[in-house]
Amino acid sequence: MLVKVLPVGPLQCNCYVVKCEKTGEAMVIDPGASAQRILDALREADATCVRVVLTHGHADHIGAVRELRTRLSVPVYIHEADAAMLTDAARNLSLFSGMAVRPGAPDGLLQDEDAFSVGELSFKVYHTPGHTPGGICIYGHGAVFTGDTLFAGSIGRTDLPGGSYTALIRSIKDKLMRLPEDVLVYPGHGPESTVGDEKRYNPFVGGDD
Repeated sequence: MLVKVLPVGPLQCNCYVVKCEKTGEAMVIDPGASAQRILDALREADATCVRVVLTHGHADHIGAVRELRTRLSVPVYIHEADAAMLTDAARNLSLFSGMAVRPGAPDGLLQDEDAFSVGELSFKVYHTPGHTPGGICIYGHGAVFTGDTLFAGSIGRTDLPGGSYTALIRSIKDKLMRLPEDVLVYPGHGPESTVGDEKRYNPFVGGDD
């Protein structure tokens, strides 16, 4: 599995290009901005994008969805609880920044424990509400893409509409902290980490309770 990270947009959202090296098929996770840069990364990796997967519906994670969908003719997936954020600029918070982002309705809706493939790679969806009602993490092949659920040494904010600190901590402890400790954590912002390091050093989620 080849993973390329592209920090994009004013908030430096981590967009990920994840490629199956055997088949050349790839998915793009959270294309928040800079569609041309993402397209260039796909070309440089000799990868064919077969799906766009969104960890949640906030504007900084979806800003390039419309252009990628148009130029690549690829389906877009998001958890059902965040689906309305792709058509409602108030819900995805872009309206308040003066740039109304409306990528359009998703092509598919994800639910907890859904599975999907990219080439010969297999991934599992974990529903991890708390940052948003429909936040998800994507797990497979020794890595978990956590969006704004979990960061290196921190967690996603819960003071935005639909957020819940209690739900977020429960999501992290019940889903992510049960993964093997050597699993790489690829967050929505900032550097990568591991599940083991977050167990030991993250002040929000450390411990076994």
